[in-house]
Amino acid sequence: MMDNYTDCWYRSSDGLRLYARDYHCRNLDKPGPETVLCMHGLTRNSADFSGLASHLCERYRVIAVDQRGRGRSDYDPEAARYTATTYVKDMFTLVDQLDIPELILVGTSMGGLMSMLMAAMQPQRVRKMIINDIGPEIDPRGLARIKSYVGKSAPVQSWEDAVAQCRSINEIAFPDFSDEQWLDFTQGVYREENGALVLAYDPAIAQPMEGEASAALPPDMWSVFERCTSIPMLVVRGASSDILSPDCVKAMCARHSGLKVAEIPDRGHAPTLTEPASLAAIDTFLANL
Repeated sequence: MMDNYTDCWYRSSDGLRLYARDYHCRNLDKPGPETVLCMHGLTRNSADFSGLASHLCERYRVIAVDQRGRGRSDYDPEAARYTATTYVKDMFTLVDQLDIPELILVGTSMGGLMSMLMAAMQPQRVRKMIINDIGPEIDPRGLARIKSYVGKSAPVQSWEDAVAQCRSINEIAFPDFSDEQWLDFTQGVYREENGALVLAYDPAIAQPMEGEASAALPPDMWSVFERCTSIPMLVVRGASSDILSPDCVKAMCARHSGLKVAEIPDRGHAPTLTEPASLAAIDTFLANL
């Protein structure tokens, strides 16, 4: 047991050793609690969900994953496999190994796209979905910003340097972060390895994004989204997001009549899901179903 979770290791279908945190439900009087599967964004890892998982595991079992090439999971020797469809295959391998028949999906950014794909592929397995700051269309402004730094960060010599670098890239999304929050954020992006600070992700994850858009994602995510519209869904949007536009949210609502939307003030891409407004929206959404 580490903190309030146990380590979960499993093998992908192509032989990589992958990692997830397993937060067991603390309510011992609740038999067979539902399982929440948390999936992070492009450069992030399971540490992003430590706060949300600690909140939810009063009522649910929470699995927070490190996708291949991130955190404690193996890096893929074939960068071309760093795609959403590969990650989704890994997720089904994991939940099959854990013998989990039904899931509540929580996906931030790339993890939200994965949630849509999983729900379109196996809708009978997905009870509810929380999509964090992503939609079937990605605002080109935000995509260009992400491409400008993923896998291109200059080496850092100290935690102070690392914090400064993370802050320069992400301050637009978190204008009210304290110094302590920036350090916590940075410790999810970097790790110590052989006395040096290195990124906690494989820089090669950027390679599929450099080619055609279809190399990293299916070409038509709207058709994928429309196959999820029978599933209860909450969309969380940062009020100043440059990835999920208000017009995209409106189009999502037009296609999914029961879609719930929470807009989080003072947040860009993407809310941490530990903001009071995020937690209130998530708790209400889950309690009402």
